Amino acid sequence: MIVSWNWLAQYVRLDMPVDILTERFALTGLNHESTSEVGGDLAIDLEVTSNRADCLGHLGVAREVSVLFDRTLAVLDPRPPESGPAVTTRTGVTVDDPALCSQFTARVISGVKVGESPWWLRKRLETIGVRPISNIVDITNYVMFECGQPLHAYDLDRLEGRRLVVRRARKGETLTAINNKVYELTPEMLVIADAERPVGLAGVMGGLDTEIGATTANVLIEAARFDSMSIRRTARALGLHSPSSYRFERPLDPERTEWASRRCAELILELAGGTLHPGLIDVSTPLPARSSIKLRYAQIPRVLGIDVPQPRVEAILQDLGLEARGGTSDWREFQPPSWRSDLEREIDLIEEVARIHGYEHIPENRLVPLASSPRGLRERVETEIRGALTACGFDEAVTFSLVSDELSEPLDPGSESSPIRVDHSSRKRENALRRSLVPSLLAVRRHNEAYGNPDAELFEIANVYRPRSGSVLPEEPTRLSLVSGRDYLGLKGVVEALLARLHADHDLEVRPVALPYFAPGRGAELLLGGTHLGYLGEVDPTRLTALELRGASSAVELELDVLMAKAILVPLHHPLPPFPAVMRDLSLVVARSLAWSELARAVRDVAGPTLEAVLYLDTFRGGNLDNDRQSLHFGLRFRHPARTLTGEEVEQAIQTVIAACADRFGATLRT
Repeated sequence: MIVSWNWLAQYVRLDMPVDILTERFALTGLNHESTSEVGGDLAIDLEVTSNRADCLGHLGVAREVSVLFDRTLAVLDPRPPESGPAVTTRTGVTVDDPALCSQFTARVISGVKVGESPWWLRKRLETIGVRPISNIVDITNYVMFECGQPLHAYDLDRLEGRRLVVRRARKGETLTAINNKVYELTPEMLVIADAERPVGLAGVMGGLDTEIGATTANVLIEAARFDSMSIRRTARALGLHSPSSYRFERPLDPERTEWASRRCAELILELAGGTLHPGLIDVSTPLPARSSIKLRYAQIPRVLGIDVPQPRVEAILQDLGLEARGGTSDWREFQPPSWRSDLEREIDLIEEVARIHGYEHIPENRLVPLASSPRGLRERVETEIRGALTACGFDEAVTFSLVSDELSEPLDPGSESSPIRVDHSSRKRENALRRSLVPSLLAVRRHNEAYGNPDAELFEIANVYRPRSGSVLPEEPTRLSLVSGRDYLGLKGVVEALLARLHADHDLEVRPVALPYFAPGRGAELLLGGTHLGYLGEVDPTRLTALELRGASSAVELELDVLMAKAILVPLHHPLPPFPAVMRDLSLVVARSLAWSELARAVRDVAGPTLEAVLYLDTFRGGNLDNDRQSLHFGLRFRHPARTLTGEEVEQAIQTVIAACADRFGATLRT
């Protein structure tokens, strides 16, 4: 925002050096970029943060000056004279989409004379870098840079039907803007139309066909409020940005719209003549009531470390436009003005007090009492996860939520629907919200390969996004994903080490599953205590080729919520067993289609209370075995907590296991 020193002096007394003014601005949130002399005036370039749209006009900046330097602010109250037939006899306005246009006002001035603006108006616009065009157009620009509210003037006689309709663009419609470029419109864009065609892009730019020209005699003045997201999407989609769209993309003062219309009409009557028709066409939805904010005075020294006297606090807030409401000696409620929608919480008011009172009054060595917040369950679980995986040789990665189509494929079978897309993404090819972390991690692994690090072991904890039935908002489950060059068993061992770190004392069950992302026969579903935990497998070679990965890769994707539910973060003490374990190996010949997890479950069911663990060792196929048979080799560990087991007890348990497996699966002992 470039501010003219002479223009600013119209509203507030400037009797301080410019460097003192800009230094004070910088200390209170309006960063000073530069100051340059332009024809006897000073152009002060200020960086205005997105939450301070009230400072996108000279009046807002003057208000800051008046508060910072205790000066009186000159409040303008435009009252243009009206005469002739009512405005409703001259034009009409219809708003078809109130959700995108919450207010649209129109005034009509007849009999204007379009010409060159007076010297003072042209000078002020040139100082801030705006090229003068004609008195009518210059006035709309002047008022916008004065108060921050954009306006637009139409040649009323060039509007078909002499009326305006605020609606969405229709498919196939185009608009020739005042920059002489033709834009193809889509139904997501809001336009200002007459009875036949669009005559302007709402909040972005007007149309060439109805612009003010040398022959214009009757002017319609538009001042409106539009949905900021709609304006932002339209401007980005068309690559068309303007001072108007820049302001409409931010929260404007909803009570400034009508004032700006009056101010514009007053200046047109003064500089271009004509007759202002009585009344105002105002199609709008009611404004929500502004809520008050409770400020506890004791919070100020607690947060800032210094005590600001209560009268000083109240004076600062009231000078900023806040209205004091009820309260006591300990607290008071303040209602923010319409132009400060960024003030929502108590801490916002404390920040306003600090910046106006002066940060320089806070000593550098002042002790501010702080109390650390206890870490929540998720933070504690994530800390344990990071510790366990780092110990296993993994590095944490952070990838983008927006991915390309090739990285948007989900890992799990519950995400067959198309990904959610973000049309206004600044990354043109990457506009799909990810449904899995694994493809992005594999892309990072490929990047590491390209730079000579073929063994990158990576993990990430982040949200994925899945369409939610009946809602525009997606599901956002948090996942833990790992990619590695280890094989299936190696990565399964990492998962088991992680569960051991979390003391998740539940059986980890592995079930074969066919997922497109995994090689045939090399994928599995993981269940923890009977609850779905995630998927584990070796990535299909075709996908590795598509991602240009040279080395084999395995992947895991786990549900963080399940890990949080099963984790025991305060581990219980278990004394070391004083009695030795007894190990036995078995090789059972079973059907080739039998999964190890099913056999292991059956063994645990019948082996008795002294069984401590079932350990998978090997699978053998071929040799002297039939094509439909396989040999599963596994170990059994037995232990009694109070005594040493006898050989007879262990042998009896072994025979029970063999008999049960023979009965249930037709298993035979391999000799």
